[in-house]
Amino acid sequence: MFYDKLPGANSPASAGQTAEGNLATCILLFGEVLVDCFPDREVAGGAPLNVAHHLARLGQGVGVLPVLVTRIGKDEPGQRLLESIQAAGLPVDGVQQDCLHPTGTARIALDASAGHRFEIAPDQAWDFIHADMARLVGLMSRPQWIYFGTLAQRAASRPALRSLLQTTRAKGFLDVNLRDPWVRKDVLRWSLGKTEIVKMNEAELHRVAHMVGLGSGAPRELARRLSHAYDIRNVLVTQGEQGAWLQTADGACFQTHPAQPVADVASEAVDSVGAGDAFAAVFLLGQTQGWPPQLTLDRAHQFAGQICRVRGAIPDSTDFYRPFIKAWDLAMERVT
Repeated sequence: MFYDKLPGANSPASAGQTAEGNLATCILLFGEVLVDCFPDREVAGGAPLNVAHHLARLGQGVGVLPVLVTRIGKDEPGQRLLESIQAAGLPVDGVQQDCLHPTGTARIALDASAGHRFEIAPDQAWDFIHADMARLVGLMSRPQWIYFGTLAQRAASRPALRSLLQTTRAKGFLDVNLRDPWVRKDVLRWSLGKTEIVKMNEAELHRVAHMVGLGSGAPRELARRLSHAYDIRNVLVTQGEQGAWLQTADGACFQTHPAQPVADVASEAVDSVGAGDAFAAVFLLGQTQGWPPQLTLDRAHQFAGQICRVRGAIPDSTDFYRPFIKAWDLAMERVT
C-alpha cells in the first residue's frame, strides 16, 4: 500500500468539534481535489474542495465543520494543494498522499459567453482514495452529511465511498457530474439510492432519467419520477442564470428566479466556473441551519450568481463572504 497519513489526527475533525471546543456539525466532502489549470494561472480546485471552502467561510461562526476525504500525489502540485487546504482552515485528517499517482489536474477552457469546458486526465491520485483511511475519518468525525459526486467514482475510489457511507450512516448529498467517457449506469443507480438530496442541471436531469429507465417528459415530471423511484427527499435542478427549482418527495415544488433581467446577469458574469459548487455549498448550509426550502433556494442562487462575477471558483479575499454572513445572521464577528 502506498499511502501516508497526513498530520492532523488531533485536529477538531477527529473529535467532531470546532476550534473553540463546541460540538460541530460535520460535513464530509468526498472526491476529486485537483489543480485547475486556467489559460493564465493555476489554482486549487475540484468540486469537493470548492464546496468545503465556501462552507468553511460561511459556516465557521455557526459550527459547520467541512472535512475533505481525498487523495493527492507526493509531488509539488500536491504540496501546493495541501498548503491551500490548510490556508483555508480546513482539517487535513482525510487528505491522503499517494506515491504512485500524480496530483489531479483539470485544464479549463473559457469561452466568450463566460462558459467553460474541462479536460480531466485519468489515473490521478484522487482516483485511488483508500477505503480504510476514509472509513477511519468517518468514524472520527461522525458527520451529519456526506457530499459526493459521480465523477469521483470513475475508478478505484468507489469502495472508499461505499465504506464511508456504510460506516457513518450520514445523509447523502449527490452532486451529479456526468463527464464522458466516465459515465456508468451502475454507478449512477447506486448513487441515487444513497442520497437524500440530488443536484443536477436540466440537461443532466433528462440524461439521468433516460439512463435509469424513467423515460422522457417535462422536467418537473421527471423529477417526481426520480424522487419516487429512489426515495430521494429533494431533487434540486439548476438552470444557470435562469434560476433553479426544487422538487420535494411530498410533491411540493419551489422555484427561484434571477433578481435582475437575465441579459444583465449574463453581461456581468466573468466566468461560471464553480457556480454549481457555490450553489451546493449554500444549499447544504441551509440544511444544517434549518432554513425553509424557498429561502435556501433563493440564497443558494444569489450566492452562485455572485461567484460568477469573480474569476474562478474561489474568491481571492475572505471579504467576499462578509455581506452574506451578515445578511444571513451567521455570526460575522467570529470570522477572521
